[in-house]
Amino acid sequence: MMRRMQLQSLLFSSSLILITLSTITSAQLSPVQPPTTAPPAPPLSQPTAPAPGFNTVPLVPTTPSGAPTPTVTVPKGPTIDIVQILKKAKRFSVLIRLLKTTQLINQLNSQLVTTSSGGLTLFAPEDSAFSKLKPGFLNSLTDRQKVELLQFHSLSSFIAISNFDTLTNPVQTQAGDDPQRLQLNVTTYGGSQVNMATGAVNATVTGTIYSDNKLAIYQVDKVLLPLDLVLPAKSPAPAPGLASAKALPKAAKGNSTTAADDSGSDAGDTDDDKALPTDASSAESVKVVVWMMSVAVAVALVGATMF
Repeated sequence: MMRRMQLQSLLFSSSLILITLSTITSAQLSPVQPPTTAPPAPPLSQPTAPAPGFNTVPLVPTTPSGAPTPTVTVPKGPTIDIVQILKKAKRFSVLIRLLKTTQLINQLNSQLVTTSSGGLTLFAPEDSAFSKLKPGFLNSLTDRQKVELLQFHSLSSFIAISNFDTLTNPVQTQAGDDPQRLQLNVTTYGGSQVNMATGAVNATVTGTIYSDNKLAIYQVDKVLLPLDLVLPAKSPAPAPGLASAKALPKAAKGNSTTAADDSGSDAGDTDDDKALPTDASSAESVKVVVWMMSVAVAVALVGATMF
């Protein structure tokens, strides 16, 4: 009996060991994994509405961080070259040629790198705008007038398209500050249109070519002609010597006397019209009487001889 109980106890212990080993093996073969959850999807970005006004996409835009990749980029370099920007924008070959032949491009580019400079704003007429000028107009201009024409298209400060309504008319350009012959008046309409009047032509800003915090180039549909190139040239003031010479009376033909002699003779002529002094009149009267008496005596002598 005792041996049977020991055998049952041994079987029971063996069963417990087998169950324990089976549990441990199954746990190692198929571990319990925690449930995985997908991260929440980011919210969809809402498209930003375009800014009101005339803020169109530049033909040659800058590439700030986070901005969409532009279709045309400006080559990176130590400075910004206006000619390279106009070449990238195309259809500005006449303006580029004028900037190069007058060498004004060197002054404009150097102005952009000057620390004390407030920037630069350039109005660029496209080739079709130059074709609207009278035939041979550009060739009729002197070098100085060509420089003046280009300077009339530039301002010595950076003007954003939204700040044109802050300008005071007449706007002073780099051509000079003559309000009569170099006037440029800017008018904005609701922030969506910018018109310019020079007294000789009315033009409109049709688009933005390039704009950053230093340089702004805007496209205009006409060449901005100042009145200085349309009005007759100012007559220079006569020299003092010429003015005094014109005041003197002209000498008679064939007379080689000097101006002083002419003035003296004119004075003598005018004195003839004046009354002679009393003594001079009496002396002349005596001479006339004596002459008449001499003639009478001579006639009497001739008559006595004949008879």
